Amino acid sequence: MVTPVNMSRETALRIALAARALPGTTVGQLLEILHQRIEGPLTEESLQGVSVTDLKIGLAGSEEDVDMLDTPMSALKDAVRILWGEAEVDSLPQPVKLERVPEGSIRVAIASNNGEQLDGHFGSCLRFLVYQVSAKDASLVDIRSTLDVALAEDKNAWRVEQIQDCQVLYVVSIGGPAAAKVVRAGIHPLKKPKGCAAQEAIAELQTVMAGSPPPWLAKLVGVSAEERVRFSVSDDEDEAARA
Repeated sequence: MVTPVNMSRETALRIALAARALPGTTVGQLLEILHQRIEGPLTEESLQGVSVTDLKIGLAGSEEDVDMLDTPMSALKDAVRILWGEAEVDSLPQPVKLERVPEGSIRVAIASNNGEQLDGHFGSCLRFLVYQVSAKDASLVDIRSTLDVALAEDKNAWRVEQIQDCQVLYVVSIGGPAAAKVVRAGIHPLKKPKGCAAQEAIAELQTVMAGSPPPWLAKLVGVSAEERVRFSVSDDEDEAARA
């Protein structure tokens, strides 16, 4: 990304990411709207004066056409938060530093936009919440912002690099090419189209880990090949009994 003349890198990043949060809006279109709504240069300080109403009017073209605008309110709010530099200001718990990695645990990334929620698409989420998860315990160990993705040539590859130490990824959705990159990195993607609280997804995963995990998960948590075969046979027998 080329930073416009007289605009700081941080300001340019905020504008680029805010444009991504607005469906069907290019950086150029957002820049035009901001120049119309802000007097003087675009700076980190002046962006804090932008409101949801400003974006609604700018995207609609006029105050009279605002009611015709189909841009989701959630997207408008996300864009304003990014412009204000508050993309990471949420009611999030502080990550903890583990003295040791619990035996049988895996590292899980959750695509998120708001608070401790699983509500992000892989290609546009504002952050990844990273948890260390075992069948009994789970700890938030890191929060990884994606604000710098606008500078990356291959944005999907950049996002994969941010979570390359994770074994599982939860998203609301992910495109085919991006999913292929995730899988090649040794990360297992899981989709939750309706989203949910991050803790809810983690709890569901823990239930599976404590029971009869599928072979891919059993391997991650260190279950022996012999035990994985036993799990598989047991599942087949249960299915046959239900039939």
